[in-house]
Amino acid sequence: MKKTGAQIVVDALIREGVEVVFGYPGGVVIPIFDVLYDTKELKFILTRHEQAAAHAADGYARASGKVGVCLATSGPGATNIVTGVATAYLDSIPMVAITGQVASGLLGTDAFQEADIVGITRPITKHNFLVKSVEELPVIMKQAFHIASTGRPGPVLVDIPADISRAVLEDYKYPESVSIRSYKPNLVGHPRQIKRAVEAIAAARKPVIYAGGGIILSGAHQQLLELAEKTNIPVTTTLMGLGGFPGDHPLFIGMPGMHGSKTANFVLQESDLIISVGARFDDRVTGFVAKFAPNASFIHMDVDPAAISKIIRVDIPVVGDAKNILSELNKIVKPRQPDEWNETVNRHKGSRLFNYIPSETEIKPQFVIEQLQKETADGAVICTEVGQHQMWTAQYYRFNKPRTLITSGGLGTMGFGMPAAMGAALTNPGLPVIDIAGDGSIQMNIQELATLAINNIPVKVVILNNTYLGMVRQWQDLFHNKRYSSTCLRGGVLCGDCVGTQKCKRKYVPDFVALAQSYGVAAFRADKPDQVSQVLKDGLAVDGPAIMEFMVSSEENVFPMVPAGKPINEILEG
Repeated sequence: MKKTGAQIVVDALIREGVEVVFGYPGGVVIPIFDVLYDTKELKFILTRHEQAAAHAADGYARASGKVGVCLATSGPGATNIVTGVATAYLDSIPMVAITGQVASGLLGTDAFQEADIVGITRPITKHNFLVKSVEELPVIMKQAFHIASTGRPGPVLVDIPADISRAVLEDYKYPESVSIRSYKPNLVGHPRQIKRAVEAIAAARKPVIYAGGGIILSGAHQQLLELAEKTNIPVTTTLMGLGGFPGDHPLFIGMPGMHGSKTANFVLQESDLIISVGARFDDRVTGFVAKFAPNASFIHMDVDPAAISKIIRVDIPVVGDAKNILSELNKIVKPRQPDEWNETVNRHKGSRLFNYIPSETEIKPQFVIEQLQKETADGAVICTEVGQHQMWTAQYYRFNKPRTLITSGGLGTMGFGMPAAMGAALTNPGLPVIDIAGDGSIQMNIQELATLAINNIPVKVVILNNTYLGMVRQWQDLFHNKRYSSTCLRGGVLCGDCVGTQKCKRKYVPDFVALAQSYGVAAFRADKPDQVSQVLKDGLAVDGPAIMEFMVSSEENVFPMVPAGKPINEILEG
């Protein structure tokens, strides 16, 4: 079978089960787009920026569990996806990014729109390829999807020079399978290590399960629930693990760390055994590492051996897929009845994990999240941008199912939420998809309102507008004597027009309602607490995309908070 390189790329996508591709055309990828023109098996979504294409592919992957795909041209097209690729890399999201490149003969000549995207992305991809001949292209495409989706998932980049897209392979055959000698991820935990873990659990008096995004990536949520209920061990999950264990379960004690629950931090610090599953002990959880869980032994289950003992010295390492390990562990672990440790944890937990001071005159952002929870009681996929709103979402929205929170954890990428929600909406047509945003973060990729409107993608955007870059302002408030340097989004650097944002002469910068309407997107705004519920109802009822803006308290802070570099039991409560 005779095919051009461009035809091979598109055929590979179809054979790998890809349903939708996000991207932006350019000179050297025109041959690929020319093939897409006649392709009925794939849906192509033209974003308004390549970064948004990468985030949309990421969101699609997180929501579906499949490999997300984005496509960009050479030079600035390729460099524009770098932030999206890095976001996927740090959160272990399966993605294949396809970039065009200048013709092979021009490589290294500083040709028009040439960039060494393979070199640029080497630290932020699981693997990347520069295709050197059309003959190797089918195998490379097969390897790219295999590497991206197996072991610890991650993004793979395939860079295709223009002449290879045009070149013809006379005897094309797409590989049925792939075997890479240097890449053999271990998916089955060693029986001896699993037995050691079971013995440690039986001997522990104050155990806690600390679960991360690996629970969701491996589909191990049922096995985690079985372990917790069989042993009655309290469960805390990282930001990336939210939804991997029911948020309303009696054994759930919330997210730990900098903006985690006091209960989770207390339990980790007081425990004598931490059972880590698919988590990596990042700095937002551990705080000052030397004082993290000083009396605990550690079991660490992870598919990536490089993650084990990278930050915390581990007593019992178990390398393998979380679902496989937990399935075997559950067969032999002994039941454990609730005891004094459970009573201590429940007393500390009280009636709710987080609290704030309500207001009858100002809209509190926490109140908006709580009302959104009520309005979406039948289920929703919640995406977030990055900032205070992200943390309030993690604290006050209860995630009971996996793949229902889509957020940038490791890189903390502003502008992630709306394009990621776009990708999620294209794989969850029966479930509401909502992006919770701040007025700063939403403007990083606000142009994607056009993509939502033109394609009628029913993403609902909840903007918590406090007129600040809220998380930076919070640190300026707490640690820099309220010197709000360049964090007021109405004035930038202190403009002198007001004392306090509430008295600013500039009321809406921008006017999100008018801006959304200019794109053909329905928009609603609430200025008072008694308007919140109705605005949510109106926005969620729209058949298509919608913006819901809430003018929230300008100087509300996220609490609890552990200052950077402090032990996680040194908590600012606000």
